[in-house]
Amino acid sequence: MFWADKLVRQIKKEYREKIESGQPLVIRDEKTASGRVHVGSLRGVAIHGIISEVLGENGVCNKFLYEINDFDPMDGLPVYLSKEKFEPYMGMPLCNVPSPDGKAKNYAEYFGEEYIGVIRELGFDPEFYRASDLYKKGKYNEAIRIAIENAGKIREIYKKVSGSQKEGQWLPVQMICEKCGKISTTRAVSFDGEKVEYECAENAVSWTRGCGYKGKNSPFDGNAKLPWKVEWAAKFKVLGVDIEGAGKDHSTKGGSRNIAEAICREIFACQPPFNIPYEFFNVSGKKMSSSRGAGSSSREIADTLPPELLRLLLLGKDPRRVIDFIPDGDTIPVLYDTYDKLAEAFFKKVDGDYPRIFKLMHKNREEKTAERFLPRFSQMAFIVQMPHMDNFEAVEKLKEAPLSDEDRKEIEYRAGYAKRWLEKFAPEDYKYELQEKSVPEAAKNFSERQKEGLRKILEYIKSHEELDGQLLHTEVHGIKKEMAIEPRELFSAIYLSFLGKDRGPKVGWFLSVLDKKFLEKRLEEVIK
Repeated sequence: MFWADKLVRQIKKEYREKIESGQPLVIRDEKTASGRVHVGSLRGVAIHGIISEVLGENGVCNKFLYEINDFDPMDGLPVYLSKEKFEPYMGMPLCNVPSPDGKAKNYAEYFGEEYIGVIRELGFDPEFYRASDLYKKGKYNEAIRIAIENAGKIREIYKKVSGSQKEGQWLPVQMICEKCGKISTTRAVSFDGEKVEYECAENAVSWTRGCGYKGKNSPFDGNAKLPWKVEWAAKFKVLGVDIEGAGKDHSTKGGSRNIAEAICREIFACQPPFNIPYEFFNVSGKKMSSSRGAGSSSREIADTLPPELLRLLLLGKDPRRVIDFIPDGDTIPVLYDTYDKLAEAFFKKVDGDYPRIFKLMHKNREEKTAERFLPRFSQMAFIVQMPHMDNFEAVEKLKEAPLSDEDRKEIEYRAGYAKRWLEKFAPEDYKYELQEKSVPEAAKNFSERQKEGLRKILEYIKSHEELDGQLLHTEVHGIKKEMAIEPRELFSAIYLSFLGKDRGPKVGWFLSVLDKKFLEKRLEEVIK
């Protein structure tokens, strides 16, 4: 059973009474808009989004809330932004930092809107909201009051759950300095029931300086925010969250999720939501960081992969398994091969998870589930690099049958994405250039055995007016077996002769799509 179906079965059991009452289940996720949002952040979106979709399939009313967190402070400067321009804003709420392009409403909107666009392209349509709006509209006022009045209990929870020791007078609120506008540098001193006394300490953090101001202000209506572990619990309560997963790093024993759940129960008298802990999404073996610029942005990957392939990448593995994504390696070609395997199962209407996963990959894209011929992505990537090849003719040889209109649409679709991948990410192993003008240097020193193998291939080619890729493939393998020659020895000679590289596409098809006169001429040249 597909992992989302298993989770929905559990959720339906746990929330049976609420479901039967007709009340919608609330699903929530969020992302702090501190920079370009990396593709790894989409895993949470996809997990929560697919749970919402499957619940809907099961007739369970639900709403998926997604927060663009714009009220957290700017606590890291992305490497792709001007230090001179943005360093003065370090420590301020992101919604109060200017947009990098001078056009968006603020810094958070600049990055948040791009991310929202990617989420919608993937077929997920949550109800988006901004953290700052909730604070400014007073939605957290009561939670802030409860937290401050129960500061001692919250300090005890931190110590009990995680061993973290808060100072005796620590209050769970972060005031925005009325003088410099920073939130990271302030320390709450006391609360008189209406206003918080605070100071903006010059050396509160190592990465920005406070202004030294001391004052009193109301912590309500957007003048302050809760520390994030307390805030997380408040969000559960204020938004009535029923389902909210979190990354593995948050869900460890004594971690932030444990603290938030304890505060939720003991301070806000609320049942924590159903948790879905999920593993990391690594790009080239590294965990993502929005501010450090490590990895690839969600926008960049969404421009390189079609939506259904990106959904497959995000949903194909159980949340408890790590996703390792290497865009400049084999990941993308292998992902297409997986897609093709799922498609075959769907088209043939076999039982099991494959057709189910394939269907879920195509939210709002019913036309993509029409049966069609799917050329291997690696072969498509080769074809688009060969200017002498017609895409349709080359794929028709692969199919060994006339192309349908759906086939032609798919060819154009894959060709476009293959070009993007080749331009942005493809490793050298996938980049080819037909050496038409002269024999590559590497093909001038073949052994006699290699030349003999090529001579036999040439004889077969000359004896056939039309070349069939599959028959030629069988013939080459027959020659290899007959000569007892190592596969690499023979195949590398073939590819070196035409591409100047020792590897290439499926050999029979590759030779069959070359111009026959050129094919014969080049083989004659290398066996001299």
